[in-house]
Amino acid sequence: AESKTTTICKGYKGNAIRTTKYRLLTFIPMNLFQQFHRAANLYFLFLVLLNWVPVVEAFQKEITMIPLVVVLTVIAIKDALEDYRRYLLDKKVNSNVVHVFCGEQRAYTECSWKDVRVGDFVRLSCNDIIPADILLLYSSDPRGVCYIETANLDGETNLKQRQVVPDLPFQGTEFTPETFNSRIECENPNDDLSRFRGYMEDSSGVCVGLHNQNLLLRSCTIRNTETVVGIVVYAGHETKAMMNNSGPRYKRSWLENSLNTNILWCVVLLVIMCLSAAIGHGLWIKNLRDHIFQVDGETNPALAGFYVFWTMIIVLQVLIPISLYVSIEIVKLGQIYFIQNDLALYNEHLDSRIQCRALNITEDLGQIEYLFCDKTGTLTENKMVFCRCSIYGVEYPHDENAVPVVHKLLLPFICHQENKVVPDPELLRKMNWLCSPVLPLTEESSHTLSSLELTYITDFFLALAICNTVVVSSPNQPRHMVSTKTVFSPLYIMNLITGSYLSSSSDLSPKLIVSSPLFSPLLLSDGQGLEVDSGSVTDDDLLYEAESPDEAALVHAARAYRCILRGRSGDSLLVDLPGMGSLAVQLLHILPFDSNRKRMSVVIRHPLTGHVVVYTKGADSVIMTLSETPQAEDTHQIHMQIRDRTQQHLDSYAREGLRTLCFAKKVLEEEEYEEWLKRQLLAESSIENRDELLLDSAQRLETNLTLLGTTGIVDRLQEEVPETIEALQRAGIKVWILTGDKQETAINIAIACRLLCPRDQLLTANCESRENCAALLEELKLEVQQSQDYLTEPTAEGTKDESSSGSFILAIDGQTLDWVLQEDLQKHFLDLSCRCKAVICCRSTPLQKSQVVQLVRNHLSVMTLAIGDGANDVSMIQMADVGIGISGQEGMQAVMSSDFAVSRFKHLRKLLLVHGHWCCSRLTTMTLYFIYKNMMYVNLLFWYQFFCGFSGSVMTNSWVLIFFNLLFTSVPPLIHGVLDQDQPADTLMGTPELYKAAQSTKVYMPCMFWITVLEAFYQSLVCFFVPYLALADSDTGELAFGSPINASALLIILLQQVLESHTLTWIHVLVLVLSAGSYFGFVLLFSASCVACSPPTNPMGVETLQMSQPLFYLICAVTIVTALLPRYTPTLTASSPHRTRRQPPENDALQPESLHSQPSANARRHPATQHSLGAVLKAPLFPHTQSRSLTNAPDSVFYMSKNLV
Repeated sequence: AESKTTTICKGYKGNAIRTTKYRLLTFIPMNLFQQFHRAANLYFLFLVLLNWVPVVEAFQKEITMIPLVVVLTVIAIKDALEDYRRYLLDKKVNSNVVHVFCGEQRAYTECSWKDVRVGDFVRLSCNDIIPADILLLYSSDPRGVCYIETANLDGETNLKQRQVVPDLPFQGTEFTPETFNSRIECENPNDDLSRFRGYMEDSSGVCVGLHNQNLLLRSCTIRNTETVVGIVVYAGHETKAMMNNSGPRYKRSWLENSLNTNILWCVVLLVIMCLSAAIGHGLWIKNLRDHIFQVDGETNPALAGFYVFWTMIIVLQVLIPISLYVSIEIVKLGQIYFIQNDLALYNEHLDSRIQCRALNITEDLGQIEYLFCDKTGTLTENKMVFCRCSIYGVEYPHDENAVPVVHKLLLPFICHQENKVVPDPELLRKMNWLCSPVLPLTEESSHTLSSLELTYITDFFLALAICNTVVVSSPNQPRHMVSTKTVFSPLYIMNLITGSYLSSSSDLSPKLIVSSPLFSPLLLSDGQGLEVDSGSVTDDDLLYEAESPDEAALVHAARAYRCILRGRSGDSLLVDLPGMGSLAVQLLHILPFDSNRKRMSVVIRHPLTGHVVVYTKGADSVIMTLSETPQAEDTHQIHMQIRDRTQQHLDSYAREGLRTLCFAKKVLEEEEYEEWLKRQLLAESSIENRDELLLDSAQRLETNLTLLGTTGIVDRLQEEVPETIEALQRAGIKVWILTGDKQETAINIAIACRLLCPRDQLLTANCESRENCAALLEELKLEVQQSQDYLTEPTAEGTKDESSSGSFILAIDGQTLDWVLQEDLQKHFLDLSCRCKAVICCRSTPLQKSQVVQLVRNHLSVMTLAIGDGANDVSMIQMADVGIGISGQEGMQAVMSSDFAVSRFKHLRKLLLVHGHWCCSRLTTMTLYFIYKNMMYVNLLFWYQFFCGFSGSVMTNSWVLIFFNLLFTSVPPLIHGVLDQDQPADTLMGTPELYKAAQSTKVYMPCMFWITVLEAFYQSLVCFFVPYLALADSDTGELAFGSPINASALLIILLQQVLESHTLTWIHVLVLVLSAGSYFGFVLLFSASCVACSPPTNPMGVETLQMSQPLFYLICAVTIVTALLPRYTPTLTASSPHRTRRQPPENDALQPESLHSQPSANARRHPATQHSLGAVLKAPLFPHTQSRSLTNAPDSVFYMSKNLV
């Protein structure tokens, strides 16, 4: 059997991982294969091969290969270094050691991770990292529980509980792999971290279902458990962790799409030039009469023109910038380095800096037009504080926690106050009655209490304490489970049962309780009461590790009222209740939260009554629907009043911007529970449709609930959120909020973060049918259009009165969003939303979020950005052009799916307005400059063809021709692309309008390509014909004629870079000097030492002779001034003091210091920015957009509500 198992397991993949792309022996062929997927490389490979054809050969064969070889070599070196780094990481991981059971030695032996295989039994200890996906078979915990930390997988540091496969006979005893004789069958490997399906069949044929709670995932860490043993089911690249490891994200940026178009136009221009040369050469051959040099007279003019066409393709090859793609990659790496090292984007509290996961879309940050953001955890802290509650229809405002709510929304969260809850005095007084043997009689009705209300309060706080998955621990005990020894008074139990709200004699009006055994002391003097052995752990020592901040806030709120969750195991809970001591609660089932049900439930056996009780918490819209209305006349009125009052409190909490949850309870009869249990066990053990069956089972149980009450939790805004949103709107970016919260809550948050201003008009769309939705959209669109037309009508003075005009904000709920996302209503929705300043989508699901982003991106053809912090934002982040994840309280799923990751929403301001603007400006200018310098130099060769019979000859040696663009002029644009600042950071932050102005200026328009081409044509004409006219009547040879042309062209191109730059640092100057020096050093050395390096010409002594004559320098000076004079003239006439070069601000200390101040020739490209910087910094451009106090903001907003049901 063992050999058979070994044979089967060998068919599965091993546990060794390899994230490298290449192997040592296959690196060169595989890397070349990858590089030749790029069309530009194939084009230059074609030119290399073409130059080997004798009839069209233009240069030496080796020289033509140099550009392609250099580019391929640089990329190959970069790829090799990256792959070597991956190799070292893989080697380190594969060499980790784990204990694996060896059948021959019948003991656990040390084994490397790479040698672990499917079917191996693995033993892990506390703090060990899990090497593969392992099915949990044994835990040293007697309850079969194991705790894991998934921080390496999803970034979440809270502990998660895993359970041993149920019904195993050896749990509780030492596990011996020799006795394990079962067959395991599970689903194929997949990347779903939250799902695992399978079954295990023992030797007797009994099957046990397997699910996600039985699986230990690779890369997680064992915590708070001494020993666990499991069997490997997925190994290596088939583990869920590896299948989710997709590496850096690669997207096609806006600039890349535009660049491809420009390259195609360059190809068209190249073909036109070559056709012109071919036609010219054919005509020249045809009309040639007196041969002053040797010409092949037998060659047909058409055939000669055909040969010249391909020769000119080789000669003018540099028109296609082969090095541009490599240069862009290098520049983007430099830009990412400076972004990641910007101290303003560093979070000192979290020790977190911005992460750039997508390496090729930095310029898209400067083109954003629509921003879609989540609310919770993105705009807010996602650190919840319990503020209000309503129990039995009575509200307890918790003034110490909840007043003033709006002001708390605007304050940054203070960590040490996160879990501090000040109890409400009235509610605390009622809770204290549980400990009182006799309730005093008073004349005030507010001091009376009914047994029904007291049971509601008790059940409410018991639900707060246990309806969760919180793990309890303490600083000195990794896992804390308090042992208990409980003895209950029979009289206490009987009176608790008779005092339950199942009694029909209860009334909503309080009944005065004078004395009752229900509230008698539990710790009796005769020893018959409750005894608790809780060790030395105090209440303040308990630590709660929750999967969500909501759960933690509710458990801490229960603890504030002395309803303390002290411990948790797989099947039991330990809870302290005031006046009752520690109660051991049998935990029967947990029905976890999911986005379909929008609720979670726990099924327990009540420790006092023995009844099976279901406690449920969830969204108010769901719980209110599921709550029952008793038919009995005496209780019907009570429950209706409780329901109505609770709904009023819910609406009030939502208007204040609080997150609301409702709590309910249901008592099951034993027969009812047994019937449901059969269905639940069948669903849990099912292999097919397990999720659907579990959902159906939960929905059958969670019906006819008794509403207990509701909670209101405040989630404060992050710091500087209002200022950030205001700046983004001034930058022309439309901000949409996509949230799953109630409409009232989302609107209140929109007011707090200044998305909804006092003069704005709010439009609400809440529909339940498609017909009503279509009619409402038309009505709202007409209303907005009429209002905007009215506000822009000229007044009596002939001017438009817009001083009192406001914008429209559209708030739409999830049901209506379903209708508008249908194909026939999409256009109407987009027409309306385009007329609104912002849109708030409430009660939206993750799928709806991604659909909204896709709709806007595809139909409006705009650049979109989505930002969120949770797993429900992943689809939205991946759908947008730029996805940003926030590393917050909900794990790292959003970060792992994003292009960029920040720790605070406020960082978005500088990331877009400064770095996005800079990256876009730099890369756009750099690409145009590459096209300019290549076009300018190629035209020099083209003009020469008119004087050499279009023969494909050149007036320079082939080495200079190849190195001119590849070496001498390639580095300055790289420095420009990394370091240039067209505006200082403080100006861009203080004047967000510059972000929008830059998008609408000529720099980003397609016409700039043709303007650049025309400029290159002009400068090439000057650079060619000035030396030509100066040397026209001399006996200068072709190389001597080309010497001043090459020198002038080089200096013109380098000075053009200076004029394009807005910032000059010592690095710029050094690179420019080295570029010019390398050219002159090379040609002088070449001229002095090389005789036959460039056949058939002889460059020996040409350059040294030319540079020794004053005429050479005079020609160069006149040529340079004439070529650059039109470009420099606007600089002398333009008045733009804010465009003066200045040193970067201190928070950009990583950028090199500015060398000197000088006005920029490129200032004319931003007409919208021609105003004084001093005026900009002293006063806002739009005074009516200044911030206002939000204290009375909700009262001053004009609501235009359109609700059709």
